[in-house]
Amino acid sequence: MRVQVTDYRNIKMPNLEHPAYPAATLLRLESLVPCRESQVSLLLSVFGERHHFSFPSIFIYGHTSSGKTYVMQTLLSTLQLPHVFVNCVECFTSRLLLEEILMQLQSCSPEMEKTSQVHCDTFNDFVRLFKQAVATQELQDQTLYIVLDRAEQLREMEANILPAFLRLQELTDRNVTVILLSEIVWELFRPNTGCFEPFTLYFPDYSIGHLQKILSQNHPPEYSADFYSAYINILLGVFYMVCRDLKELQHLAALNFSKYCEPVARGEANERDSRKLWKNIEPHLKKAMQTVYLREISSSQWEHLQRDDEELGQLKGLSAHTHVELPYYSKFLLIAAYLASYNPVRTDKRFFLKHHGKIRKTNFMKKHEKTSNHLLGPKPFPLDRLLAILYSIVDNRVAPTANIFSQITSLVTLQLLSTVGHNDQLDGPRYKCTVSLDFIRAVARTVNFDVIKYLYDFL
Repeated sequence: MRVQVTDYRNIKMPNLEHPAYPAATLLRLESLVPCRESQVSLLLSVFGERHHFSFPSIFIYGHTSSGKTYVMQTLLSTLQLPHVFVNCVECFTSRLLLEEILMQLQSCSPEMEKTSQVHCDTFNDFVRLFKQAVATQELQDQTLYIVLDRAEQLREMEANILPAFLRLQELTDRNVTVILLSEIVWELFRPNTGCFEPFTLYFPDYSIGHLQKILSQNHPPEYSADFYSAYINILLGVFYMVCRDLKELQHLAALNFSKYCEPVARGEANERDSRKLWKNIEPHLKKAMQTVYLREISSSQWEHLQRDDEELGQLKGLSAHTHVELPYYSKFLLIAAYLASYNPVRTDKRFFLKHHGKIRKTNFMKKHEKTSNHLLGPKPFPLDRLLAILYSIVDNRVAPTANIFSQITSLVTLQLLSTVGHNDQLDGPRYKCTVSLDFIRAVARTVNFDVIKYLYDFL
């Protein structure tokens, strides 16, 4: 009789251990939540076995993108634990929150009759309906987990909502655990009247080593893992000091990888030629630095701008944020204000009057005798001059409505214009344009206006 001998040295054992779950499930869970093994191990210890009563409430906190929501969703789904997951930003009132929990409970129990709508006005109604929802044998035999994401929104609801959720196990006499996920510490939650203290767990920020490990897992199959890991190392070397948000870094990695691969795809370099690869990707990463977190344009638009190097170079490092958010006529108002600030009043007839007659160039300007207005700084101008220039540079007639005047106020609020003098002057308000030449050129380009042609210093 032959005895089969298993070589256990080739079997990978998980770092997570729990008697209630098979090793294969824990190994899969460990691969899905890298760099969060200690937090998951502690949660498994607190949860206990399926039929055990767990801690009544757990408070998990940490900065943005520290893996709180993802870890909880992955943990509960992989272990197939009955749970309800609710975002408190979406359910912004207590009624919406309680009704959403009850609606999701219906899907947890196949035996329960599903209704189209659940009405729940108070927490007393919620406790009664909750007992009915978990009355099935399947939910009574194991712990039910209610996860409230973005739990800091509970502080804006009625004063009894947060203390009641913390004691839901006691109020319902059912095996239920409420898990609160938040970006702020528990001390900012605790009511003045006191409440049941939850079990608190902190999720620290990912270190640069953690980010390197997590981001390197998403390497495309057509390239080697070492090649993609070297790319992630370059990416983190550029962005880690200004951005440690895992989601944003994942977006940046996916957005710029095609540019990093270009020399390899063209046959100009191999995967180990790090010098050529860095030289090719460096200017594009610097441009991407200017729009971190902004999401002003889609990924396809960004790739189009990457290909159009000449146009991008004309922006001179300006972020698209400088002009995208301005309405159409606000852009022309800002251009008119810039022209009024840097052009002498006597030149308005030359630039903005269609039939101004012949003006002798020698009398009009002597370049070597005059000082640059851009060196002297912006000059104040009255409101009527601003509107006159606006009417001249805009093709279609613009009526002086309240909308135009409100846009001027908005430009002042944005500090693109500044008011000069006191508000009690009889001759009306006076303004000064505070933006730079590069800024106004970028704005003018978006409306196809050649601002240089109308500036006295560039004649």
